[in-house]
Amino acid sequence: MTATEPSGIPPRPLAVPAPRPRSEWDAWGTEPARLPAGAKALIATLLPGKAHPVPRRSSPMLTPSRLDAADLAALGDVVGAGNATTDDAVRVLHLGGKSTPDLLRRRLDDPQSAPDAVVSPAAHDEVAAVIAVCVERRIAVVPFGGGTSVVGGVDPESGSQRAVVALDLERTAALLDLDETSLLATFGAGTTGPQAEELLGARGYTLGHFPQSFLHASLGGYAATRSSGQASRGYGRFDDLVHALRIAAPAGDLSLGRAPASAAGPDLRQLFVGSEGAFGVLTEVTVRIRPRPAATAYAAWTFPDFASGAAALREATQRGIRPTVLRLSDETETRVNATMGGHLTRLSGCLAIATFEGADTAEAVRVRDDIAAVFGRHGAKARGEDPARSWERGRFASPALRDTLMDAGILAETLETATTWSALTGLKAAVTAALSTTMTAAGAKPIVLSHISHVYPAGASLYFTVVAALTADPQEQWARAKDAASRAIGEAGGTITHHHAVGRDHRPYLEAEIGPLGVEVLRAVKVVLDPHGIMNPGVLVGSGEGSGTPEGGRE
Repeated sequence: MTATEPSGIPPRPLAVPAPRPRSEWDAWGTEPARLPAGAKALIATLLPGKAHPVPRRSSPMLTPSRLDAADLAALGDVVGAGNATTDDAVRVLHLGGKSTPDLLRRRLDDPQSAPDAVVSPAAHDEVAAVIAVCVERRIAVVPFGGGTSVVGGVDPESGSQRAVVALDLERTAALLDLDETSLLATFGAGTTGPQAEELLGARGYTLGHFPQSFLHASLGGYAATRSSGQASRGYGRFDDLVHALRIAAPAGDLSLGRAPASAAGPDLRQLFVGSEGAFGVLTEVTVRIRPRPAATAYAAWTFPDFASGAAALREATQRGIRPTVLRLSDETETRVNATMGGHLTRLSGCLAIATFEGADTAEAVRVRDDIAAVFGRHGAKARGEDPARSWERGRFASPALRDTLMDAGILAETLETATTWSALTGLKAAVTAALSTTMTAAGAKPIVLSHISHVYPAGASLYFTVVAALTADPQEQWARAKDAASRAIGEAGGTITHHHAVGRDHRPYLEAEIGPLGVEVLRAVKVVLDPHGIMNPGVLVGSGEGSGTPEGGRE
């Protein structure tokens, strides 16, 4: 029997990882980030006396639990009394995600909206039983992995239900099955990125999925949001890595994916990859793995401008050259990153970095030489290995830096999109203009940085970072800017999200991308799988009971 075969008995894990520390309730990660060497100079330039720092609070006031003793006992009967709790010290760690609006909200004096309880099942059958209890008692269920959503994907909203629980999947973390012949590994959905790499690395394998949220996010979260890791050119997006899924939904259980390819109708896995817990809970994820690379090579170049750099990335990608990591920063991002690192005059133009993995050094270097030849035709200048190695050392640090900048009165937030190569330049200009115009009108002229970090034969992603002085109303400041940028994305033909997912924040823009009928298709799926509307209300398509729409009506 494999780990994904329903048996009524929880599978015995092959290995269970060591626990990972939780992020702080009001910040990213477990400890504050230090400002880089050149940050003070950048802040002085950016903030000529306009800053409005928003200090952190020592402790929060939480909304009281709406569950009674009978509710808690029913949930405890499923997962064990100690694993269903209304303790504020646990609830505070499940207030939602980690966007800048989330973190700003936690610095306010207002009571923090908390889940009414946190429930921690250990395996698929317990998840299914918790869902059954919640259907019976009209309790909403928000699946919770690492809590790293930046689009409102794990907010504790009850919708039309009388209460809401955070379904914490941390206890499901385990390597459940390993097929070394087929190079497939099955994990409990709560397994984090570092835990998966630890368990696979001990056996000589890697998943190769390293998003910026890697230190905290879970594999179930990767699948539920269509995550794209920083090594996507070499390993693919997470949806490319998913072989099979096990799901517990209010309407029943599903086990999907039994062959590397199939013509047995539409691929039902795709209903759940990207579903963000709106249809059910991903409890087990089977992924494609690879032997760990024996060698890694590094390289960096600068291009005269963003257009020449993008053309070089396009040619290399369309020719099938596959570095593991491939990134191109625009002129502003190149300059700001150099300043933040204390290298004021070392780099100019647009910086591209890449890493190359292989079974041996010769293989890695061969790919590096192939891409160098392409880049040279587009005016690139080689900059050695140091910029790429430096990026790799700090690649997971940026989210925590937002908190430190917020302490100093600086807003630092991101958004992302993707489009075709032919539309890329226009999209970049439109979003940059929307952000600059809107934030300047609000009284804080921003710095807008952009880079390409995911490439495809037909197009690429664009990732924007916005840095500005915090105004007296920072929530409104960012909400207006994000709305303007989101509308610009749609008008320029980009997708509202390449890898952050829809959540609640992007729902207003989804219909413009997939059409009214597309939204109705998603709602119909929700009606079948979640007829009472308990699953993550408000995410993706709404939360209404019976109709799959908010409050039972059309939006």
